[in-house]
Amino acid sequence: MDKKRWIIPTVLAAVLIISLVWGYNQFNLRNDYETALINHYQRLFYDTKKHVENLQISLSKALVSDSKEQNVLLLSQIMNEAYFAQDKLSQMPVAHAEIAKTEKFLTQVADYSYSLIQNHLDGKELTSKQRETLFNLQGNSSNFNKELSLLHDKLIQGNFRETTISSRQRNKLQEANKEMVQTRLVNLEKEIGKSPELIYDGPYSDQILNKKPVGLGNKKVTKNEAERIVRQFVGDKKVSKITTFEEGKDMPKAAIPSYTFSIVPKNKSEDMATHIGISKQGGKVVWMANPRGISKNNLSMKQAEERALKFLEEKGYTNMESNYSLRYDGVGVFNFAYKEGDVTIYPDLIKIKVALDNGEVVGFDSSAYLMNHKKRDIQTPTITPEKAREAVKIDFDINSTRLAIIPKGNREVLCYEFKGKYKGSDFIIYINALNGKEEDILQIIKSENGTLTF
Repeated sequence: MDKKRWIIPTVLAAVLIISLVWGYNQFNLRNDYETALINHYQRLFYDTKKHVENLQISLSKALVSDSKEQNVLLLSQIMNEAYFAQDKLSQMPVAHAEIAKTEKFLTQVADYSYSLIQNHLDGKELTSKQRETLFNLQGNSSNFNKELSLLHDKLIQGNFRETTISSRQRNKLQEANKEMVQTRLVNLEKEIGKSPELIYDGPYSDQILNKKPVGLGNKKVTKNEAERIVRQFVGDKKVSKITTFEEGKDMPKAAIPSYTFSIVPKNKSEDMATHIGISKQGGKVVWMANPRGISKNNLSMKQAEERALKFLEEKGYTNMESNYSLRYDGVGVFNFAYKEGDVTIYPDLIKIKVALDNGEVVGFDSSAYLMNHKKRDIQTPTITPEKAREAVKIDFDINSTRLAIIPKGNREVLCYEFKGKYKGSDFIIYINALNGKEEDILQIIKSENGTLTF
């Protein structure tokens, strides 16, 4: 009986000891995680600061350099440092909206540097306007560097982490550190937001980012008219309920301002809703997404492609050809480019997603097509395909040649498109059909899941 009396206290004591040991280990583990996380953010901060310092120095040197060779080297350094700084900044514990202008600034610095390198390779000197732009970029990078230095000093003064304080005090300290980071970066956002637009021949220039769509038409549509367009696009008999989304405050800034709707199909629950956007100008379907689950693959990619092309024709999009595709999670994704005569026009692009279980179109994105589609006066090539072939490596094994219009910064360029192989790999080489210049090279990656270009 005495032995039984001691069993329960002994078990409880063992449980208590185990709990204490477990709790102590969890406490140490949490501290280890916290230390690792803070060290990670500190490293990101110092890396960002170092890249911005290098960026500022290289921009300063580029302002006084008068050598093409030296400029190409400096501009390459500027491009790399801007990309590195952007990468580190994007990993900082700050909301994207709070650093959007700063990220855009770094992207444009890299892209502008690349465009100047291209100019140098074409034999062009830096113009006074371009040097003035570099001066403005150098000034912004200097402001960026000052804000990071002030933030660095504040963090040191405030002790980024102090293990001896209580958890309540530590939480307050962490909130203060976070507020300091956000305040400084918000100050930087305000300064960079005052910068003049960056106009140049590149995909991230302001005239491209602020480009107005040309494929919408002029008619303004009401919300009721947009709802009728939705019913026509989806099929009125398939619709059980339509509701509109609340418009965000940034909606007017969107590239294609749209009415957005949620559609509940008949005999389906609301969590199976399809979402769709209708342009306020022109009443065009900009995008459609049906996030339903797909259980199994019953269709081949070829069958899905045929279904996608038929869908486009039914919706009034003719002369479209499939170029690249990808299969993932039971969906076939296809890129269709517009074709005028024998010329493929890549800027006029529509993306279609087809469910591989029953061939239903579950995704549609015509934003690129609506941004770019217009009546074009396509020039006649001034050089022959044979002459353009001379600009391609002699041992490049060509299996197809055709004319294509490709986007090049803020321009569209008529090219000969040479598809072929080099040392076992597939490539596409674009040669300007007017002057014989090599405009672009893409590598084709083929796999069991589809074909992509890089």
